[in-house]
Amino acid sequence: MFRFYCALLAGKLAVIGCKVLGKVMHRGGTNLPGEVALKICPDFLKYIGRPPQIVTVTGTNGKTTTTNMIVDVLEKSGYQVLSNREGGNIASGIATCLMNGVSLSNKPRYPLAVLEVDERSSLRIYPYVRPDYTICTNLFRDSCMRNAHPHFIYDIIEQAMPDTTTLFLNADDILSSRLKKDNKRIYYSIDRQPEDRTEPFNILNDMRICPRCQETLEYDYVRYNQIGRVHCPKCGLRSPEPDFHVSAIDYDNRLVTIEHNGMREEYPMVSDSIFNIYNELTVVTFLRTFGVSADKICDALADTRIVDSRYRFEVVNGIQVISTMAKSWIAPAVSVVFDYVRNLPHRKEIVLMIEDTDYNVIASENLTYMYDTDFEFLNDPLIENIVVIGVRSKDYLLRMLLAGIDEDRIHCTENISDIPKLMHFSKDIDVHIIYDMHQMVNYEKIRQTVKDAIRGGKQA
Repeated sequence: MFRFYCALLAGKLAVIGCKVLGKVMHRGGTNLPGEVALKICPDFLKYIGRPPQIVTVTGTNGKTTTTNMIVDVLEKSGYQVLSNREGGNIASGIATCLMNGVSLSNKPRYPLAVLEVDERSSLRIYPYVRPDYTICTNLFRDSCMRNAHPHFIYDIIEQAMPDTTTLFLNADDILSSRLKKDNKRIYYSIDRQPEDRTEPFNILNDMRICPRCQETLEYDYVRYNQIGRVHCPKCGLRSPEPDFHVSAIDYDNRLVTIEHNGMREEYPMVSDSIFNIYNELTVVTFLRTFGVSADKICDALADTRIVDSRYRFEVVNGIQVISTMAKSWIAPAVSVVFDYVRNLPHRKEIVLMIEDTDYNVIASENLTYMYDTDFEFLNDPLIENIVVIGVRSKDYLLRMLLAGIDEDRIHCTENISDIPKLMHFSKDIDVHIIYDMHQMVNYEKIRQTVKDAIRGGKQA
């Protein structure tokens, strides 16, 4: 224990140092104290004090948004919550978060923790931080350099998750919904919608073959990738029945109707994108099960919006400027953003920056994700102009040409300052900025450049 307390003290000093240096809001700053502690005491997570109740949120997409919404609602409902919402979802980040929640004598100061957990880090976290509840949003194909294939990640979570944990699972994801068959599992789903299809239409679908008998699966309906309701005509495997389900989506009045346990409840719609409606459904499913009233959830959600780092809507001199984050190297995540943008009304032009900007940190392998991504969604008559920024812009140009997009509609540049001369900025054309999660600094520069150009009168 002497080594542990030395690690705890060193970690807390590192936290203070990060705050002084202004790094606490960056992932490096949230991981560093935990890295120090784990270096001194490799089993630090075994000994660190933990709140009496622990909730973890994992999955390929949506875990940050879901975690933040849960914490927002709980705090507005009067709960004291420890959370790593500023980042750091690997073992070192979890260590930092937990040390922030204890005194120097290792006494927990919070009754509840809600922790975002990187899915691949499960084996390093769950043996020590044993959650009472775990939410898995979905499992998709991720970066081929890091997460290989979703079935690989499934096996990691399956192996690491304690048998006592209650799981909240997406019934519309035939892969993640099969996790931990002997655990208590609560399912959520969105009922069939008018725009749903009967056959998968994305390039990627990692659940075409029945995991039980290897027969080709049949989809009752599908929304994107493998998300939908599915059954096997040979062995009878089918998507589980939900405990909570969205029975109606009212886009005009921005309301979502969720039914469970014979009750029908309406909630304010936080976002009109289907993937964020899934996130909201996930939040409601957990919180109602946890014991938070529908009224408190409604009141909290009415004041909740997707964090600016994920989505932002502004009107500048009559022009709508809409920013949406897409996680590059994750084909399904980028595809679903493309699909969302193309289905929005109005004419539009896009600024696209979903890559790193330094050749030194780019491996050629990273670019393979583009050929799993549905760039074909950008081949839409309402998308009149696409400006691609970055040192790999010509690679994106090639992919878009293969998707059938007219070269006259694509402009490539390595310089953000070129944006004003490459765009129309007309009041009847929306501007969409699609950017990578690792591009926040450049995204802010792009957004400001767009706004300045519009305010400066650079309009058609």
